[in-house]
Amino acid sequence: MAPRWKGKDAKSKKEAEAEALKEPMSKIISQLQSSLVQSNTCGFLSDNCVHLTVQAEQLDLLDKACFGRPVRIVEKDMYWFQLTVEEAFYLCYSLKCLKIKINVGADTGPLNDEELWHYFRSKKETFPYFYKAYSHLRMKNWVVRSGAQYGVDLIVYRHHPARVHSEYGVLVLSHDKDGDLNGRLRVWSDVHCTTRLLGGVAKTLLVLYVNKNGNNDESLLCLTNYTVEERTISRWSPEQCRERSI
Repeated sequence: MAPRWKGKDAKSKKEAEAEALKEPMSKIISQLQSSLVQSNTCGFLSDNCVHLTVQAEQLDLLDKACFGRPVRIVEKDMYWFQLTVEEAFYLCYSLKCLKIKINVGADTGPLNDEELWHYFRSKKETFPYFYKAYSHLRMKNWVVRSGAQYGVDLIVYRHHPARVHSEYGVLVLSHDKDGDLNGRLRVWSDVHCTTRLLGGVAKTLLVLYVNKNGNNDESLLCLTNYTVEERTISRWSPEQCRERSI
C-alpha cells in the first residue's frame, strides 16, 4: 500500500511527502534522543503512565516524534508531558535517553531497567507483549499511536499523522497458552468486521503474534527471546477478481 499523504490538492500532498523525506523519522528520533540525554530529563511514575517536565525544545521534538501528549504548562517554557508505559520504557530501555523515578521529588535515584520492568508488569498484565509489539514497530521507524478509535490496539504511520494517513490497524495477539491478550479474532465474524471497518478507512489489518517461546516474563532478559510474527489480513473483494469482458 502506497502512503497517502495529506493535503487539499496534489501540490500540497507532494509538499507533505517532500517534508517527510527531508526530515525522516529516524533523524527526528535521533535528535530527541540527544536532547533528552543532554538535558538529563527525568520522569516519574504515575499509576499507568509516566509524567515528565520538559522545556520547549523537548516538547517540540516529542511532538514531532509522536511520543505521548502534553498535559499542561507548569510555568513559562516548562510543560508537563504524559507518556504511556510502552513509550516511557522504549525511551528508557531501548533509546537510553530517559530516567524515571518512583515519584516526583523523590530523594532516591532513578529506577533501573529491571525495576521498571517489574513495575509496569504489575500495572499492566499484558505489558511484555505490548511492549515487544510497540518496540518492534518503532525500531522499524513506524509512528505508533493508540488504535482505540478504529477498534484495534495500535495504529501505525510512516511519518507524523499531520503529514500522512495511517496505513495499518494493529492487533497484538499470541500463540502462547497464557497469551489471550484481548480475545480478538476468535471467530470469523470478528475478522470480517475488523477488516471491513479498517478497509472502509483505507487501512490494512496487521496482526502481530508475540510469542514467548517458552520463556517467562519475570526478568527483562526474556525480551531477547521473544519473537514477533507479522501477518496482514485483507478483505477479499469479488469485484477485483471478476474477469472483464473484452
